[in-house]
Amino acid sequence: MNIAHPQHLTISPFPAIERAKLFQLTLFNFLTGNEDSYLKNYSLIRRDSKIELSPMYDLSNSAMILNSKEEIALPLNGKKRNLDREDFLNYFARERLKMTDKIITKTIKGLENAFPLWIDHIQKSFLSESMKKKYIQNLNSRAARLELKVDLFSS
Repeated sequence: MNIAHPQHLTISPFPAIERAKLFQLTLFNFLTGNEDSYLKNYSLIRRDSKIELSPMYDLSNSAMILNSKEEIALPLNGKKRNLDREDFLNYFARERLKMTDKIITKTIKGLENAFPLWIDHIQKSFLSESMKKKYIQNLNSRAARLELKVDLFSS
């Protein structure tokens, strides 16, 4: 199954909300280097007649450990690497998830606002200094490729 085919979300009474969650999670995984997010990491929960994405789990920066040539586990726009803003916003959000510009902008803004907090958490973590540096470099690089409006941080 390709991540860009969210047919199962059409049966949810709130498909726009679930699609926005999927979009946010996909961007988060890309930005933070979670290259190991396969279908097994996505689950649906049924509560009466409502079907929704489960709370997320296994959110880790595998890029620092795996040294994979891929940037995501599931293909997006036919690619697993060299992804950019076009792939995420135009192909995935607009074309596949049928999201409105308003929801896309709100999601992007939320990630931009969270960026300094992520850097702060990384700097306060128990990671070695070299791993902190690698993590922040990866975050900066991917944020730049998505053309996020964030201050890039030195490590």
